[in-house]
Amino acid sequence: MKKFLLLAMLMLIAAGPLAANVTDNRDPLTIIEETTNHIFDMLADRREEFTAEPALLRDVVRTDLLPLLDVTYSARLILGRSGRGVTPEQLDAFANAMSNVLVNRYSDGLLEFRSDEQIQILPMKGKNSDKLTRVRTRLKLENGGYAPVDYAFRKTDLGWKAFDVTVEGISYIITFRNQIAPRVEADGIDKVTEEILAGNIQINE
Repeated sequence: MKKFLLLAMLMLIAAGPLAANVTDNRDPLTIIEETTNHIFDMLADRREEFTAEPALLRDVVRTDLLPLLDVTYSARLILGRSGRGVTPEQLDAFANAMSNVLVNRYSDGLLEFRSDEQIQILPMKGKNSDKLTRVRTRLKLENGGYAPVDYAFRKTDLGWKAFDVTVEGISYIITFRNQIAPRVEADGIDKVTEEILAGNIQINE
């Protein structure tokens, strides 16, 4: 399911760089709307440049993406019970390792997207709160059908941050937890973090 985290990347590139520790006052729906417009404008303007030198796109993703993610909260959810007793320093190191996986593996795939007509942002519905607000979208597929893509946000001291994406009913958090948590229980978080950074753990979507 290669598109799984690729879609997270597509949504989570900011509508302009946002420095770390700067409050973002936008609501989740506005973040999605502005980001969708920004990413396709950027790709249209710089596609040839990014295609010739993919590392440039990775740099853009790293700079613009991470301030919009609650990477520490996502990491804690991925670890689940296997994260009991983990120190803040270990959690931060693990979160950073997982962030590198996202950036390095999915930046290049953004070049596959050609038009903002591929994504439809749906009206908000359901019970949303500061702890969990979902923004629903759907991706137009080549066969003419649509794949539902939901983004989970929580409100933090620095504004709304995304922590999960669900594509066709499959959660990024759960997918990673099922593969990573057993390794942490068996080998310890320090070893797993090292293996992720070294590229020795392959995470299947």
